[in-house]
Amino acid sequence: MVNLDRRLRRPGCDLHFSDSGGDGHAVVFTHGAGVDHAMFDAQARAAEEAGFRVVHGDLRGHGASVLDDGVRFRAADAIEDLVSLVRHLALDRPTLIGHSLGGNLSQTVMKRHPELAGALIVVDSTWNAGPLTTMERLGLRLAAPLLALVPATRLPDLMAKASATTPAAVAYARECFARMPKQVFLDVWRATLSLVDPDPGARTPVPLTLIRGAEDRTGNIRTAMPQWAQAENITEHVIPAAGHISPLDAPEAVTAVVLETIASQNRGAERG
Repeated sequence: MVNLDRRLRRPGCDLHFSDSGGDGHAVVFTHGAGVDHAMFDAQARAAEEAGFRVVHGDLRGHGASVLDDGVRFRAADAIEDLVSLVRHLALDRPTLIGHSLGGNLSQTVMKRHPELAGALIVVDSTWNAGPLTTMERLGLRLAAPLLALVPATRLPDLMAKASATTPAAVAYARECFARMPKQVFLDVWRATLSLVDPDPGARTPVPLTLIRGAEDRTGNIRTAMPQWAQAENITEHVIPAAGHISPLDAPEAVTAVVLETIASQNRGAERG
């Protein structure tokens, strides 16, 4: 696990993160709902070894970034956290890499601040702007109320088994979910769903890479990401035998895609 030795004070929370520094192209990793920065440790370590400047941390309400007493998790705050972190570190159009909720947040940041980052890598996350079927809309409305009915003692195991395919990744996810109070988890889940805002004509203003586990059954990712790839005229990277936390289920395969993508994007930026 990476040592998060830096802090950024934000309203309602101290964000804990690490910054490898250096002159390399900057890469910002943002993890998914309910877990923490460690899910991206393999990719972050490989990116740093390849000479990139790596920023890696815990979202508010997750891991070391504990919310202040009485503060609730809101998507708007998490979005501004990411924007503030990039600006605080004076990063020059970094590549944003987001998993699940982190991917939803990164999409929203790119939509609102297209000048802020130079590229986007979305991992195991739905297309915020994608079209929704009637059943998908119903599922979004019912998701949080149904999860609220699950006893707190059963929720970590339920979510872990739905999130990963390998024993190590399931165990990691179970431990993370068990540390998060149920009310915080439900707030995080509602915040994630709130970022889905259909606008099928929208296009990503920077180079985009899409990665998903072939066994990911979370929400509508399995259908939405191929639609997104087709709309953007790119090829999605489907990782065999991996579930929703593909960076942990198949770390070598995901790392290879991430490294090749950021290296290619960096070469393109240098030529530009």
